Amino acid sequence: MKKVFLIAASLLIAGTAAASAHSIDGTQYRQEKRIEHGRESGSITWIEGLKLRAEQNRIARKEADFRSDGHLSRSEYRQLRKLQQKASRHIAHEKHDGWHRVWWLPRVGY
Repeated sequence: MKKVFLIAASLLIAGTAAASAHSIDGTQYRQEKRIEHGRESGSITWIEGLKLRAEQNRIARKEADFRSDGHLSRSEYRQLRKLQQKASRHIAHEKHDGWHRVWWLPRVGY
């Protein structure tokens, strides 16, 4: 009975770690898509896009640093989620701040 409990507990912990990794990566992917959509629609200017992508790169580097020991602790996960929530607010602000690419100008930059 004790073995079954230990196996179940270890599977639960492994599943939680995998779920947290999935949510971090999924959020990162969705935010990158939001930035790209804003760039395509013109609601995010080239300079704003550069700043938002730099913020996404900082979050990715922080995540890689946290995962360097092979484990993402609960506090590290919370820190990453806070950074992602802040980045999400920045994306929303830049999309709705009134600055737009002039419609007749081509989209330039990455």
